[in-house]
Amino acid sequence: MEDRPSSSFSAHFSKLKKSDRYESIEEAAARAEEEHFGLVIPSTENVSIPSRNAGLPTAGESSTDKPTAKASSANCVLVSPKQKGNPLLKSITNVPWQFEESLVPDYVMGRTTCALFLSLRYHTLKPDYIAERLKLLGKMYDLRVLLVQVDQKDPHHSLKHLTRICLLADLTLMLAWSAEEAGRIIENYKIFEHKPADALMARKESGPRQKLVKALTTVHSVNKTDASTLFTTFKSLKKIIRSSEAALSLCPGFGSLKASRLYKVIHQPFLKAKRADKPRTVLEKFVNRTATK
Repeated sequence: MEDRPSSSFSAHFSKLKKSDRYESIEEAAARAEEEHFGLVIPSTENVSIPSRNAGLPTAGESSTDKPTAKASSANCVLVSPKQKGNPLLKSITNVPWQFEESLVPDYVMGRTTCALFLSLRYHTLKPDYIAERLKLLGKMYDLRVLLVQVDQKDPHHSLKHLTRICLLADLTLMLAWSAEEAGRIIENYKIFEHKPADALMARKESGPRQKLVKALTTVHSVNKTDASTLFTTFKSLKKIIRSSEAALSLCPGFGSLKASRLYKVIHQPFLKAKRADKPRTVLEKFVNRTATK
């Protein structure tokens, strides 16, 4: 009689384990922790694991068509998929670039700067190509560059026609004689995107030494290197003026001819010497006239 309750309890408990309502202590504790902390463990059933060869070019895809660096679109040159296989992409090495779908121009070097690439040989075969591209471009972008690669022996007629198109369509014409030069032009536009105009202007030499060097370079055959050599050797302009022609010829890079020219210019008087028979005053002129009569 004492074994009946235990046997009946075990039978009912085994049935409860098999039902959907049964939950073990570990499962109940995990569920309570998830509800308390808001922890949700994502399912891994639909997660795809990339293969080891992911990101590598396939057999029909060239590695040169891949961007040189990964970056956001604001920090890199955007390239149209139409430019795949263009050799100039190999020369864009100082700035990152990436392909961008639905890009109207060929290259975008900034928020307001774009470029259309054109080969003169292709322009000769299809002269209406650039007009069709300009219709699609419309009035987009403030600075619009027409990058032309000169790959013809006699490009004058074609360039004259393209110059007229640039004037009418508000384009900046840039010429490149190789794919490497064209790539450098594209990356330079990106490099100088946020720099002021002063960075493109020539620097003014305002120091006293720079002014003296510039003055000495006005002498024929004396360059900036020669002028710097003179100041390094004689230390001052006063010593250069007082030095002899032989001492000047001993400077590195100076010969007898260059030293002679410099010595002659330094010791040449600023004013021409007046002739002895030339009268200095009006009175002397009058005396000379009366004496001749």
